Amino acid sequence: MDLGLADATAVVVGGSRGMGLASARCLAEDGARLALVGRTPAFLDAAVAELAERGSPDVVGFAVDVGDAAAVDQLFVDIADRFDGALNVLINTVGPGAPGAFADLTDDQWREAVEDGVLGMVRCVRAALPLLRNAAWARIVNFSAHSTQRQSVLLPAYTAAKSMLTSVSKNLSLSLAKDEILVNVVSPGSIASESLVGWAISVGVDGSDPYRLMEAIDKYFGHPAHLPRAGLPEEIGPVVAFLASRRNSYMTGANINVDGGSDFT
Repeated sequence: MDLGLADATAVVVGGSRGMGLASARCLAEDGARLALVGRTPAFLDAAVAELAERGSPDVVGFAVDVGDAAAVDQLFVDIADRFDGALNVLINTVGPGAPGAFADLTDDQWREAVEDGVLGMVRCVRAALPLLRNAAWARIVNFSAHSTQRQSVLLPAYTAAKSMLTSVSKNLSLSLAKDEILVNVVSPGSIASESLVGWAISVGVDGSDPYRLMEAIDKYFGHPAHLPRAGLPEEIGPVVAFLASRRNSYMTGANINVDGGSDFT
């Protein structure tokens, strides 16, 4: 399907690895111009080279910590220069860590969860808004998590931050509707990201096997999906690409689960 992304301009925050990179691949294959934001230059360089091969006519990486407000402001000044002052797509994939049971989490870990899980997105949206308003059409896609709908005793700070991000995104969908900027949320379930695979290995499970990985998730987190396996990053990318595209012309304020099946909420 032609998503109407040829020569569109897109920023993917957290786009050098995992689900962010999987999303960027779909945009590149449809011909979008891309700016990837991450912390590690080596990962960014590898992703930029790959996405150019996949069809992006213009792809660049920016090594920026979105926890630094001044750096985020400068980032979007640089992106405005690169993309002639207009931006069609902003995708925010960066999320918090802070696993741990409620009684074990410190105040600093709660603050870190909100900083990493919400404020980075807020800074990026705020800085990007003038560019999004300058474009003929614009979309924002933010990553939440299915744990906001299916609680785990090991993820209270993570889930609280993701719930806040979902709420802010819903509010943005309302406030930006007058500008016809569509804002949606994707809530991945148990996806075989590098961090989740690494965790599985740490508890003695072959995380490279999505079926064994789901067994471990059920055992430790009580979050089994209806499907008997964990998801793959490449199963997120097409959903994000659609929400970010011109093909999505009337969906805003939605929270889309990509979780292998769970209770509808």
